[in-house]
Amino acid sequence: MAKQVVGQAKFQIPGGQATPAPPVGTSLGRYGINLGQFVQQFNDKTREAAGMAIPVVVTVYNDRSFEFYTKSPPAAALLKKAAGLAKGSGVPNKDKVGKVTKAQLDEIVRLKTNDLNASDADHARRMIEGTARSMGITVDS
Repeated sequence: MAKQVVGQAKFQIPGGQATPAPPVGTSLGRYGINLGQFVQQFNDKTREAAGMAIPVVVTVYNDRSFEFYTKSPPAAALLKKAAGLAKGSGVPNKDKVGKVTKAQLDEIVRLKTNDLNASDADHARRMIEGTARSMGITVDS
């Protein structure tokens, strides 16, 4: 007999720093899965991305087993890290708060390629440039 999906939960956790506290406990506790097991597996898988918010999608089955997959960090977080910023501009069309190079932009596109809804690398680059523009970050050549 095949496993039946009981539920699915989506949330973001800093890489390598998951705990059974919220948002993990509140999202997965109602399904009755072993939170310690999820936390250990997640932390082992995302240890190299320490501190960076990692989106995760957890699928829970009727026998209380689960599987999860992680996505790449949000483009805004990657851009802030590349530009060395704490946050983006409040008025991005007037106040420019940082700069990223084309090489940094290409690295972000390479990391985000699997999660973007882009037809090719040029389209993905334009999407990330748009995110940078909306944060008040300029792209230098």
